[in-house]
Amino acid sequence: MTILVAEDDMIMLKTIELRLKKDGHTVILSHDGREAMKELETSSPDLIITDIMMPFSSGLEIIGAVKKRAGKKIPVIVLSAMGQENVVLEAFQLGADDYITKPFSPNELSMRVKRYIPFVAEV
Repeated sequence: MTILVAEDDMIMLKTIELRLKKDGHTVILSHDGREAMKELETSSPDLIITDIMMPFSSGLEIIGAVKKRAGKKIPVIVLSAMGQENVVLEAFQLGADDYITKPFSPNELSMRVKRYIPFVAEV
């Protein structure tokens, strides 16, 4: 499965990348929202993992762009240190499929990603 990860914290990005690669996934890294949006113009990942607060474009903007696209429905997992209910609700209203609060266990992320493997196989 190909996974696009949008995260501006380099340590968090590397941690996620290492875990997903260990699980056998292909990982596309974006260091900010603008990079993620550009990547979505040229590739079609099976899953997106995005932070909410990033430079240039937020995770909420990424969710909105992905969910407005016709064709393949791409699941989105949102990562954020923010525990604010309104941000979580907005992410879900825009179409986020899952939400993980930082800090999180790499094992938890791995299990949540695995939940979407059957979905990806159907598309």
